[in-house]
Amino acid sequence: MIDLKDFEYDELIEYLTSVGEKKFRAEQIFSWLHKGVENYDEMTNLSKATREKLEKETYVSTLKIREKYVSKIDGTVKYLFELPDGNCIESVVMRYHHGLTICISSQVGCRMGCRFCASTIGGLYRSLTPGEILNQVIFAQKDVGERISNIVMMGIGEPLDNFDNVIKFLHNVNHEKGLNIGYRHISLSTCGVVPGIYALAKEKLPITLTISLHAPNNEIRDSIMPVNHKYDIEELLTACREYVKTTNRRISFEYSLIHGVNDSMANAEELANLVRDLHGHINLIPVNKVEERNFEKGSNDDIRAFQEKLTHLGINATVRRELGSDISASCGQLRKKVI
Repeated sequence: MIDLKDFEYDELIEYLTSVGEKKFRAEQIFSWLHKGVENYDEMTNLSKATREKLEKETYVSTLKIREKYVSKIDGTVKYLFELPDGNCIESVVMRYHHGLTICISSQVGCRMGCRFCASTIGGLYRSLTPGEILNQVIFAQKDVGERISNIVMMGIGEPLDNFDNVIKFLHNVNHEKGLNIGYRHISLSTCGVVPGIYALAKEKLPITLTISLHAPNNEIRDSIMPVNHKYDIEELLTACREYVKTTNRRISFEYSLIHGVNDSMANAEELANLVRDLHGHINLIPVNKVEERNFEKGSNDDIRAFQEKLTHLGINATVRRELGSDISASCGQLRKKVI
């Protein structure tokens, strides 16, 4: 059976014409799919004959809300979504002054092994399909009853480890016949899958690429991010420079501040020298608590001193606002299963 949400718009046209339907049906169906209908009977402008034909070899995929948590601190909403095969993923909806942002997952689990991240505990089970990625946006928006205008691909999984499906998702979520979320309102985060960065550059999508850097040198990065053993900092930054050159888009960097590991003033100087020529923004993230790990964040004074050091050295750096900390919805805390 085929999930129609896995088709890009042109692929949907091709499929429908191959089964004897007119091209205009694609616009009708694509629109319905992005509104969160759960079966063909809800597509009221399709004939009964068309619906019966589609039901023979296709289906409309959905997500089940297994659990829903709402932060008492800031109203952040975390969803535990159950996939049709019983696997679970988490997505988070956050409210900012510019509207609602959703943090979505690209895989069930993750094989990257970053030491400070709960998402990778237990490894990778499988990648999500384009439709499964899209459904997180559709069904979260349907549940909150407000338009979601921004997407960050920073949830469970490594997006560039699921490259083809992620690209299809990006095309679909941006399409004017669907949710029509602008590329410039989408950020994609990678821990440093270098071939994926080069491939993404060739797509020339005006999204924001965010690099999860988290260390100013190879010694520290090797100890907390296994990906660095395959693609070290020098190779990663070479890919970043090529990405900027190809796309004419600045890159952002994420840097989890881990007390006693990467948050010294010497580390700040190393970091500034490392990324200065890329003119990117550095998003400092005080490391969040993960039960299975013993990493801790420094004091507010330590965090502020690190930021001020970078600023003094000419680097644009801000401390990320912590959202959903009371429901384990902050960076690094999302998981693929019920806990």
